[in-house]
Amino acid sequence: MSTNPGSSSTASSAIGASANVAARARALVGEITTLRRDLHAHPELRFEEERTGAAIARELEAAGLEVRRGVAKTGVVGLLRGARPGPTVALRADMDALPLTEETGLPYASTHPGRMHACGHDGHVAMLVGTARVLAGMRGELSGSVKFFFQPAEEGGHGGLRMCEAGVLEDPRVDAIFALHDWPFLPVGDIGIRYGPMMAATDSFAIEVLGQGGHAAYPHKVVDPILLACRIVEGLQSIVSREVNPVDAVVVTVGKLHAGTAVNIIPNFARMEGTVRSMSVAGRESALAAVARIAEGTATAHRGRVKVEITPGYPPTVNHDAACDLVRAAAEEVVGAARVSILGEPSMGGEDFSYYLQRVPGAMFRLGIARGAVEAEPALHTTTFNFNDDAIEVGIRTLAGTALRFLEAGLPGGKGDR
Repeated sequence: MSTNPGSSSTASSAIGASANVAARARALVGEITTLRRDLHAHPELRFEEERTGAAIARELEAAGLEVRRGVAKTGVVGLLRGARPGPTVALRADMDALPLTEETGLPYASTHPGRMHACGHDGHVAMLVGTARVLAGMRGELSGSVKFFFQPAEEGGHGGLRMCEAGVLEDPRVDAIFALHDWPFLPVGDIGIRYGPMMAATDSFAIEVLGQGGHAAYPHKVVDPILLACRIVEGLQSIVSREVNPVDAVVVTVGKLHAGTAVNIIPNFARMEGTVRSMSVAGRESALAAVARIAEGTATAHRGRVKVEITPGYPPTVNHDAACDLVRAAAEEVVGAARVSILGEPSMGGEDFSYYLQRVPGAMFRLGIARGAVEAEPALHTTTFNFNDDAIEVGIRTLAGTALRFLEAGLPGGKGDR
């Protein structure tokens, strides 16, 4: 992997631009913090991000960008055309909140019970707005274009796919794409980069187990779907150890199991639901096929039947090596090499940024937001989570620096295996 992408003249140019970016970003931190907290107080669930989208569009239009509203229902796309022709780079933020009731007690806490920004998407949006404003002020120095994608429905709604289907990667054609995600397990302002697979595929399954119910005192006269369901759950746990290549990361979890109405009645059916997380195409296909085969075979062996439904989730999020090199160079310019880490393990969580990475080169990186010890930081998707505004300046500078480096020199020579 290259650790110093681009020529020396390109690097000097990037360093000069970095000082300009730093000053502009620092001047915007107060306004962007205010925007972030306003978004936090008014969270909107997937495909409902009307207020959020309107606020974004106003900011982008005021900065002089070309703006498309209502993309993939509630998404917003801003286009910044540089003074000279050149390639196009895209930067993406997700907008949607989660169906949780906030318990932070903050003065800008969610004003809507049952909705909160528990994954930092308010921070993602605010930092990308700040990045757009910084780069808009440098339009005369740009050779090429920057697209800003504000995407709905990352939280389970396949919003990234919907954006791609809406043509956001075209007109002008996007040559590379980048995004960040806040990360409570890194110190605030640190950057984490992962080469190759970064996050898992997120498929789910539902299995309806059909038996023949009756009185609990006469189990020999029935086909017990609860016993069947338990045997199936046990069988599914053999997938990782006996069905999948040991070098492939796979998780199979049954998260829901429902059956019965009374202690003295054996029911007619049971239902379970679960998730399969995987990092490779082969591991994904093998695990999903095994779920159906084990459920059907177990049911047959015990005189029952099953109905198996597999729901495809997000593909694995696989970063491109050369794109990671570019992010690394930009991040080291912002915070120094000591605060940029190469992440050793992927996450078994999912991200629909994967849909963009299937179509164009790019990378997602982590932005640390831990206020103190990472062990004590509220985790993502919890009722006490709150994005750390102290990370805003680093986020803006790293996104802007990444875009500028790409427009100046394209992608550096990475490992070349993706």
